[in-house]
Amino acid sequence: MANLKEIRNRITSVSSTMQITSAMKMVSAAKLKKAQDAITAMRPYSDKLSELLQGLSASLEGDSGSIYSVDREVNKVLIVAITSNRGLCGAFNTNIIKHSNYLANNTYAGKEVDIMAIGKKANDTLRKKRNIVANHSAVYENLTFDNVAVIAEELMELFSKGTYDRIDIVYNKFKNAATQIVTTEQFLPIVPMEGEANESADYIFEPSKVEIVAQLIPKSLKTQLYKGIRDSFASEHGARMTAMHKATDNATDLRDQLKLTYNKARQASITGEILEIVGGAEALNN
Repeated sequence: MANLKEIRNRITSVSSTMQITSAMKMVSAAKLKKAQDAITAMRPYSDKLSELLQGLSASLEGDSGSIYSVDREVNKVLIVAITSNRGLCGAFNTNIIKHSNYLANNTYAGKEVDIMAIGKKANDTLRKKRNIVANHSAVYENLTFDNVAVIAEELMELFSKGTYDRIDIVYNKFKNAATQIVTTEQFLPIVPMEGEANESADYIFEPSKVEIVAQLIPKSLKTQLYKGIRDSFASEHGARMTAMHKATDNATDLRDQLKLTYNKARQASITGEILEIVGGAEALNN
C-alpha cells in the first residue's frame, strides 16, 4: 500500500484535474448555446435552398447552364474532412478520420482519393497516409460566411477544371449535446431531385432558368459548406461538454476512493502507533 504522502499527492493531483475539466465543461456549455442557435436557425434556409436548386437542376435536362451538375466518370475524388482544431472532445475527431479512411479504402477503392482538411486534427492525422491538398484550419479563428465562401469557391474551381470528378463533405451533424451523427454529403456534382417531388414542382422563371441556376448554384454550395462547418462547430462543443462532464465525474469518483484509501491507511498507522505504545508500557510494567 502507498504511504500517506503519496496518497495525499494523488488526491491533490486529481482535485486539480477535476477543477480543469469542470471549467472546460462550463466553457463548452456556454459556447454550445450560441453555436446551437446558429445552426438551428440556418438549417431550414439551407435545406430549402438545396431543394430548390436540385429541382431547378433536374429541369435543365442537360442544358449548358450548370457546369456543376455534370456527372463525369469518377476517377478522382476529393474528401473534405471537417474536424476541430483542439482535442479533449471524445471520439468527435476520431469518427471523422475513421470514416474518411473508410470512404477512401472501400467506397472509392481503386480511385485516386485526396483530402482537404478543415481542422488541425484531420490534417495532422490524415497527412500520414493520405495526400492533403489543402488545410483550412484557420477558418475557425473567424468563422464567418465570407471566409467559408472562399473555401467553397476553391472547391467549385477544382471541380469545374476537372481536377476532381466528385467532392464529398464528411462532418459531424449536430443532433444534441450528447449525440453527433457522422454525415457524408455529396458536394459536387449537384444531384438533381428525382421522383414525385420534382414532377410536382411548378416554377415560373424570371429571368430564364439557366440564369437563375447559374447565380443560385454558387450561393447554395457556399451555404451547404457553411452549414456543414457550423454543424461540426456545434457538435464539437457538445462533444467536449459531454467528455468533460464524464471526466469530472470520473475524477470525483477517483478522488473519493483515494480519500477512503487515505483514511484507512491513516487509521491503520494510528492503530499501529497505539499498539506500539501499549506494548512498550506493558514491557516497562513487567
